[in-house]
Amino acid sequence: MTHILRIACFSCGAKYPAETIIFECAVCKGPLDIIYNYEEIKKHILGDEFKSSRITHWKYWPFYPIHDLSRIVTLHEGGTPLIPSQKKGYYFKNEGLNPTGSFKDRGTTIEMSHVVEIGATDIACATTGNMGASIAAYAARAKDVKATFYIPTFASKIKYVQIKAYGGTIVLVKGTYEDALNRTKELRKKKGTYLTGDYPYRGEGEKSVGFEIIDQLGWRAPDAIVCPIGNGTLIYGVYKAMLELSIVGLLDRMPKIIAVQAQGCSPIVKAFREKKKTFTAVKSPKTIASAINCGNPVDGVKALHALYDTHGTAVSVTDKEIRAAQKLLGREGIYAEPGGAAAYAGALKLGLKGQVVILVTGHGLKDPFV
Repeated sequence: MTHILRIACFSCGAKYPAETIIFECAVCKGPLDIIYNYEEIKKHILGDEFKSSRITHWKYWPFYPIHDLSRIVTLHEGGTPLIPSQKKGYYFKNEGLNPTGSFKDRGTTIEMSHVVEIGATDIACATTGNMGASIAAYAARAKDVKATFYIPTFASKIKYVQIKAYGGTIVLVKGTYEDALNRTKELRKKKGTYLTGDYPYRGEGEKSVGFEIIDQLGWRAPDAIVCPIGNGTLIYGVYKAMLELSIVGLLDRMPKIIAVQAQGCSPIVKAFREKKKTFTAVKSPKTIASAINCGNPVDGVKALHALYDTHGTAVSVTDKEIRAAQKLLGREGIYAEPGGAAAYAGALKLGLKGQVVILVTGHGLKDPFV
């Protein structure tokens, strides 16, 4: 059962029927958002039974755009720990403990469940590694789904190995993440291939990070949630989770959303500092944090909205600061890849106070040689 009303363009407001297979706005090429009937959702989530039930990704199914819950594709993602830091007031949401080692599994379980529902068998994905590994694993679980991955040559070689282990086909692309993304869009035009990646269905799955944080804190908002930005899909997903919980009466205030980017790839930070609602892409992004090395974020305008609407902020961190944060996380017993450590680097740089949740988005074994 799903409670979708429609799909809408975040930028221009164009509306599309809920069943439309669409990846970007046909009018302005802007990012899309899924709109729900929250009165219907309320019927399924109010009461102590929902609030006290065990925390898993699929606990929050009323907020997902999936029709048939008997056919979901899952590896039992979610339910990751919220670990108190030795630094007073800080908590780490350790997403490296998801099935394929990153937060991407949350979006993939929704995306691949949708692929099964519509009967798609040929899918393509542009990825810097983590998303590709996740989609390859879930495609293997889905059966009869052929998955091809377009990967920039700067991505971690370990992630190539992981994708191949699940049976995925890899096509290496010289250049940026955007170059890889354009290759998948060409496939969509020529062959009708279903595109997986940072599109609306994935973002809906990544909301569960936000749902779980509030659940784990006793249905109370922290002062801030700190999130790294690659394509911006995760940070908007976290924001949307907070917004939806507020709409249905499960949250009485919004936490500040804090964005962190690598200094060599920081178009959202620059736009935020200039108080802009749009951003200028970085043509030649460069950082050791390959997981967030996206110079033209697909959901960049949505990420900016999340910052403005929650009175949050944005900060860039150097590769040196990311390395230092990795070491400090190690002292906390958490091994994070560079992209996974970026949020902690940002929180330390800003000197954030109060109750602060930091998203550690990927396991260190994803990229151990940088």
